[in-house]
Amino acid sequence: MPPHTSWFTTARFGMFVHWGLYSLAARHEWVKSREKLTDEQYQVYFDHFDPDRYDPVQWARSAKAAGMRYVVLTAKHHDGFCLWDSALTEYKVTNTPYGRDLVGPFVEACRAEGLGVGLYYSLIDWHHPSFPVDGTHPQRDDEEFKAAHKDRDIRDYRRYLHAQVRELLTSYGQIDYLFFDFSYAGRSWWGGKGADDWDSPALLKTVRELQPHILVNDRTGLPGDFVTPEQYQPSGPMTQDGRPVLWEACQTLNGSWGYDRDNLDHKSADLLIRMLVDGVSKGGNLLLNVGPTGRGDLDPRDTGALAEIGRWTALHERSVRGCGPSPYTAPAECRYTQRGDRLYVHLFAWPLRHLHLPGLAGKVRYAQLLNDASEIVRIRIDPDRPAVNTEMGGQPAGTLTLQIPVRRPDTPVPVIELFLDTSAERADG
Repeated sequence: MPPHTSWFTTARFGMFVHWGLYSLAARHEWVKSREKLTDEQYQVYFDHFDPDRYDPVQWARSAKAAGMRYVVLTAKHHDGFCLWDSALTEYKVTNTPYGRDLVGPFVEACRAEGLGVGLYYSLIDWHHPSFPVDGTHPQRDDEEFKAAHKDRDIRDYRRYLHAQVRELLTSYGQIDYLFFDFSYAGRSWWGGKGADDWDSPALLKTVRELQPHILVNDRTGLPGDFVTPEQYQPSGPMTQDGRPVLWEACQTLNGSWGYDRDNLDHKSADLLIRMLVDGVSKGGNLLLNVGPTGRGDLDPRDTGALAEIGRWTALHERSVRGCGPSPYTAPAECRYTQRGDRLYVHLFAWPLRHLHLPGLAGKVRYAQLLNDASEIVRIRIDPDRPAVNTEMGGQPAGTLTLQIPVRRPDTPVPVIELFLDTSAERADG
């Protein structure tokens, strides 16, 4: 029986949380690989990891207030550090100064707020003694190290990987979402690994047996329940072999997934809102990342952006929640989303006094601004009417014209809610 996806396509908006030892370095989650740090050099972060301000309830409430409906936590990232008390390794949070499981309280906090629970698990592990050195590994250019470890057996690591996934999926009750990361056979890194290395068929079989309703992404090297464009927005609905697929764009706030103190390249809230709307208009979700600090706080720059997004979703949530693409074609600088007989016009730019909607004449029984439910007057202009000095000319046949205020609503992306006449028998204007 395939997993249920309706909660995912209804939610449309989730929070990604990248958090681990790299938050102390505060210079990108790949710091160990980027700076080619040895295990000994990286150990300083393990020895000082003590997130005394960790408050998953506050994380969950911030996500919910922003309009997010599920949260995904990096239980283990590429550095191999585990945020739970794994019985399979000593490289875990319970052996740091903090000394306590982090995943359990996160799961409980999400459930208490009615949020879907997601976990991220890295297929890569730069700390495990049996993970073969490759082009992503911190010691990839250390010839002495590579020679000393040339006999590493991926099969030993694979047993560890499968056992850890089993741990995660049997220790915390129902998990709604699992994000594996990532397969890279045949990509630019030498020694890349993929489905055969992870034994992905057996891995996914175990996942399905333990959590039949879980949604799993597409990064094991085999197809998943949804595809995961990263750091770009698809130009249209995503397909495979000509058939539409579920998709979710995972995006950062500033180009880094982990806490990056000196990275100032933060996206504006209005851009993030447009990215959310754009994705939903093409049938996709947005998984927006935050990188908590080494003490466990959300970065104030992140909470500021989330609060601004939340002010928008508080008034406009129904234009994305449970919505998807529309069969109608939106005009330039607009995006359509639709749910049943409600068509939502998201205005990325605010025109002067009139908005022309092709193909909608005779199909709309009422129109209003979504932020305050104030009526938008509908007019139809005769296609043959000539333009004169104080009167616009005709619009193409079938065009519905909306008469909008001169001043745009004080919101990053104004939305007009159209109530469609599904019988198509009632005339507009």
